[in-house]
Amino acid sequence: MPSQGTIGDRVRGLRLSRRMSQAQLAGPDLSDSYVSLIESGKRTPTPVVARLLAERLGCTTEFLLHGIEPRQRIDTELGLRHAELELYHGDAALAADRFGDIVKAAGEDNALLAAHARLGRARALEAQGKIGRAVEAYERLRREAAAHPERLADVPLTVALCRCYQRAGDLMRARDLGAEALAQVMELSLFHGEVAVELAAALAEAEIGLPYVEQVLASTGVPVPDDRTTEILSLWQASVSAAEGEDSALAVHFADDALSAGRPARVALQAARIAMRWAEISAAKTVGDSDHVDELVSRATEVFSVLPAESAEHARSLTVLARVRLRSGNTGSAELLAKQALGLLSDEPGTVAALVHLVLADVALARSEGGAEASLERAGALLDQAPGVGQAHGREVAAVWRELGDLWGRAGNRQQQTTAYRKALESVGVMSTVAGAVTSTVFAR
Repeated sequence: MPSQGTIGDRVRGLRLSRRMSQAQLAGPDLSDSYVSLIESGKRTPTPVVARLLAERLGCTTEFLLHGIEPRQRIDTELGLRHAELELYHGDAALAADRFGDIVKAAGEDNALLAAHARLGRARALEAQGKIGRAVEAYERLRREAAAHPERLADVPLTVALCRCYQRAGDLMRARDLGAEALAQVMELSLFHGEVAVELAAALAEAEIGLPYVEQVLASTGVPVPDDRTTEILSLWQASVSAAEGEDSALAVHFADDALSAGRPARVALQAARIAMRWAEISAAKTVGDSDHVDELVSRATEVFSVLPAESAEHARSLTVLARVRLRSGNTGSAELLAKQALGLLSDEPGTVAALVHLVLADVALARSEGGAEASLERAGALLDQAPGVGQAHGREVAAVWRELGDLWGRAGNRQQQTTAYRKALESVGVMSTVAGAVTSTVFAR
């Protein structure tokens, strides 16, 4: 059915909904004054100009000229939303396939939708841990954003690349990208919203821009969300049913509601991760207000506890909180929290479970009671079984081996201490042939 209003009304309405200025819509080919004349109804765009404007506004030329929304476009919009729901609340691999299908289906008149589908696919690859392929996809999208800023924003792509390079172990590139994104958002004084929270999370992982991270935490807080999983899945199913009944507009509406229902939890989850990472950095450097650090990580633990899918993060946050309490001398609370974390992890191989046993060993050593050696041996066994995933993971494992060596030293077992330090070096690709060689400088890089 034709939409109400003139061509100018549709151009202006779409431009405002995309949060574009007239100059951005005009681009290098038109003048902003010409766009203004079209919107005021004083000029009618030629077919060539209409096609150009439609591409930048993310609609079809037919809709722009006649106010008709083709079925193919709305179906593509619906497919994009369902793929996003799959990414956030389903299977990332299936989401990647669905985003790929949308890229193929989107024609020349849907360049904006195709770009967003490629972005979704990059995020789905990242969610699967396919970091190399995700980096390639994000880099291509960043080049496209430079050429077509009306399709894609650069800052979210820069943040995503910072995050991916950090996970891949290229810290220098990650920090460069993080600094670039930070400079852009600081010009905007942006401390709220998903972009700010995602950037703060990436900066915290890279351990740069920490004043900005602190400001985002202060502005956003660490809200504890409601678990709306049942509501989200119900709305998603209603959208699927509406689509099967060929009511695409209603299906899009339900899908939008489902995505909106999940957004508070996604932001809260990121904020909790920032708070947890901030606490780890502060505790390691023994800086900052210890009560404030305790409060932040306690809040993060509360967030993870209400989200059933985040049991691994819940265990990690309990471990961080146990270490914070241990450093403040509260061995009883540290021991209790560590045991709660073990209950969630089931003693699975990896650095988090190993750290839990290090907390228990530290508690035993602080109390000068037995049991420290058994906890240290268990931590070593878990580290030996830890799966290797990239250079960043190697540094993480190395740091835990080094801490294990420190605790073996406190326990008076020099042989085990030396073994742990050697394995720390091996985790980052340094093979020591000198018996008893001990170094820590490599882990600080």
